[in-house]
Amino acid sequence: MKQLHALTALLVILAGCAQQTDAPKLGQVSGTVTLDGQPAKGVTIAFTPEIGAASFATTDEAGKYSLNASGGAKGAAIGTHSVSISTPTEGPPPPNYKDPIPAKYNTKTTLTADVKSGENTVDFALLSK
Repeated sequence: MKQLHALTALLVILAGCAQQTDAPKLGQVSGTVTLDGQPAKGVTIAFTPEIGAASFATTDEAGKYSLNASGGAKGAAIGTHSVSISTPTEGPPPPNYKDPIPAKYNTKTTLTADVKSGENTVDFALLSK
Protein backbone atom coordinates (compact mmCIF):
# COMPACT_ATOMS: atom_id res chain seq x y z
CA MET A 1 0.00 0.00 0.00
CA LYS A 2 2.88 2.37 0.84
CA GLN A 3 4.35 1.72 -2.61
CA LEU A 4 1.06 2.64 -4.24
CA HIS A 5 0.93 5.98 -2.35
CA ALA A 6 4.56 6.70 -3.25
CA LEU A 7 3.89 5.91 -6.92
CA THR A 8 0.78 8.12 -6.90
CA ALA A 9 2.71 11.00 -5.34
CA LEU A 10 5.48 10.62 -7.92
CA LEU A 11 2.98 10.68 -10.80
CA VAL A 12 1.32 13.84 -9.41
CA ILE A 13 4.72 15.56 -9.14
CA LEU A 14 5.70 14.53 -12.68
CA ALA A 15 2.35 15.71 -14.06
CA GLY A 16 2.88 19.11 -12.43
CA CYS A 17 6.35 19.39 -13.98
CA ALA A 18 5.01 18.43 -17.40
CA GLN A 19 2.39 21.18 -17.24
CA GLN A 20 5.05 23.80 -16.54
CA THR A 21 6.99 22.86 -19.67
CA ASP A 22 3.84 23.37 -21.78
CA ALA A 23 3.87 27.11 -20.96
CA PRO A 24 5.01 29.27 -23.88
CA LYS A 25 8.59 30.49 -23.86
CA LEU A 26 8.67 34.22 -23.12
CA GLY A 27 11.01 37.02 -24.08
CA GLN A 28 11.19 40.14 -21.90
CA VAL A 29 9.80 43.12 -23.86
CA SER A 30 10.04 46.80 -22.99
CA GLY A 31 10.38 50.04 -24.89
CA THR A 32 9.06 53.53 -25.45
CA VAL A 33 6.03 54.78 -27.37
CA THR A 34 6.04 58.33 -28.76
CA LEU A 35 3.40 60.22 -30.74
CA ASP A 36 4.76 63.00 -32.94
CA GLY A 37 8.02 62.91 -30.97
CA GLN A 38 6.35 63.28 -27.55
CA PRO A 39 5.93 60.50 -24.95
CA ALA A 40 2.62 58.70 -25.43
CA LYS A 41 1.60 58.47 -21.78
CA GLY A 42 -1.19 56.26 -20.51
CA VAL A 43 -1.73 54.34 -23.75
CA THR A 44 -2.36 50.61 -23.89
CA ILE A 45 -0.08 48.41 -25.96
CA ALA A 46 -0.95 44.82 -26.89
CA PHE A 47 1.33 42.23 -28.51
CA THR A 48 -0.77 39.43 -30.06
CA PRO A 49 1.16 36.36 -31.28
CA GLU A 50 0.10 34.28 -34.27
CA ILE A 51 -0.79 31.50 -31.80
CA GLY A 52 -1.45 31.97 -28.09
CA ALA A 53 -2.43 34.69 -25.65
CA ALA A 54 -1.62 38.38 -25.99
CA SER A 55 0.62 40.39 -23.65
CA PHE A 56 -0.27 43.90 -22.48
CA ALA A 57 1.16 47.04 -20.89
CA THR A 58 0.26 50.65 -20.22
CA THR A 59 2.84 53.36 -20.82
CA ASP A 60 4.05 55.57 -17.98
CA GLU A 61 4.53 59.37 -18.01
CA ALA A 62 7.68 58.97 -20.16
CA GLY A 63 5.94 56.66 -22.66
CA LYS A 64 7.83 53.61 -21.37
CA TYR A 65 6.26 50.17 -21.09
CA SER A 66 7.10 46.60 -20.00
CA LEU A 67 4.86 43.76 -21.21
CA ASN A 68 3.02 41.30 -18.98
CA ALA A 69 1.76 37.95 -20.23
CA SER A 70 -1.34 36.19 -18.98
CA GLY A 71 -1.03 34.74 -15.50
CA GLY A 72 1.16 37.64 -14.36
CA ALA A 73 4.37 36.46 -16.04
CA LYS A 74 6.64 39.16 -17.47
CA GLY A 75 7.15 39.27 -21.24
CA ALA A 76 5.55 38.00 -24.43
CA ALA A 77 5.58 34.72 -26.33
CA ILE A 78 8.60 34.24 -28.58
CA GLY A 79 7.70 34.82 -32.24
CA THR A 80 5.98 37.34 -34.49
CA HIS A 81 3.27 39.58 -33.02
CA SER A 82 0.68 42.00 -34.30
CA VAL A 83 0.94 45.13 -32.16
CA SER A 84 -1.88 47.54 -31.37
CA ILE A 85 -1.63 50.78 -29.43
CA SER A 86 -4.68 52.71 -28.27
CA THR A 87 -5.89 55.25 -25.76
CA PRO A 88 -8.05 53.61 -23.08
CA THR A 89 -11.42 55.10 -22.19
CA GLU A 90 -13.48 54.65 -19.04
CA GLY A 91 -16.56 52.75 -20.08
CA PRO A 92 -17.83 52.67 -23.64
CA PRO A 93 -16.47 55.50 -25.77
CA PRO A 94 -19.00 58.23 -26.56
CA PRO A 95 -20.50 58.45 -30.04
CA ASN A 96 -18.13 60.04 -32.56
CA TYR A 97 -15.12 59.32 -30.27
CA LYS A 98 -11.85 59.47 -32.17
CA ASP A 99 -8.80 57.90 -30.55
CA PRO A 100 -5.85 60.32 -30.70
CA ILE A 101 -3.79 57.29 -31.81
CA PRO A 102 -4.57 56.72 -35.55
CA ALA A 103 -6.39 53.52 -36.58
CA LYS A 104 -3.30 52.26 -38.45
CA TYR A 105 -1.80 51.66 -35.00
CA ASN A 106 -4.84 50.10 -33.30
CA THR A 107 -8.11 48.93 -34.94
CA LYS A 108 -6.42 48.61 -38.36
CA THR A 109 -2.89 48.10 -37.07
CA THR A 110 0.05 47.73 -39.43
CA LEU A 111 2.50 47.33 -36.53
CA THR A 112 4.39 44.08 -35.96
CA ALA A 113 7.23 42.97 -33.70
CA ASP A 114 9.45 39.90 -33.45
CA VAL A 115 10.07 38.74 -29.89
CA LYS A 116 13.21 36.71 -29.26
CA SER A 117 14.43 34.87 -26.17
CA GLY A 118 15.97 37.20 -23.57
CA GLU A 119 15.68 41.00 -23.44
CA ASN A 120 13.87 42.81 -26.28
CA THR A 121 13.65 46.60 -26.67
CA VAL A 122 10.86 47.56 -29.05
CA ASP A 123 10.22 51.28 -29.50
CA PHE A 124 7.33 52.77 -31.47
CA ALA A 125 7.55 56.28 -32.99
CA LEU A 126 3.95 56.99 -34.01
CA LEU A 127 2.74 59.87 -36.18
CA SER A 128 -0.72 61.42 -35.81
CA LYS A 129 -1.00 62.15 -39.54
